[in-house]
Amino acid sequence: MFNTGDKVTVLDDAMDGIVTAVNGDQITVLTTDGFELKFNSKELLKISGDELKMGLSGQNVSQILKEKEIPKARSFVKEKKSKKEVPVPEFDLHIEKLVKNFRGMSNYDILTLQTETAQRHIEFAIRNRIPKIVFIHGVGEGILKSELDFLLGRYDSISFKDGNYQKYGSGATEVYFKQNA
Repeated sequence: MFNTGDKVTVLDDAMDGIVTAVNGDQITVLTTDGFELKFNSKELLKISGDELKMGLSGQNVSQILKEKEIPKARSFVKEKKSKKEVPVPEFDLHIEKLVKNFRGMSNYDILTLQTETAQRHIEFAIRNRIPKIVFIHGVGEGILKSELDFLLGRYDSISFKDGNYQKYGSGATEVYFKQNA
């Protein structure tokens, strides 16, 4: 495939040269920098004199180089979290998350259970000085949300707002607890 005097380029390196000796698959190349190096025949590509002067420009060369190139791993932008950051507790108030079977329960019983559960979590957060919690109440007709707003409004040390729309949609409320020193 290669003969003495052929002009070649090294595929994995930015090096050109002329073949000085061929010994089976072992090819000795005198580089344009004046070094004599040995390569395997699979590492070299024969080029014409014009390409040697101008650099790699042929479609064949670029195609072969592209095939040899290792594909880069796709990168994903992740939310960076500091090591000190503690995850915010989230409490899902959907009835199917609170009890196994709610078939015999009336709407009043369901709403009462949901608000009592929310109140227990609020009291726990105040006792344990948790700075923020999130209640997931869903969108629905807004009855649970309005009941939750009424419950949260009874506390002086609490402020609340709609949850992060990107994460929860419009079906969550973030609750912040003002800590006294």
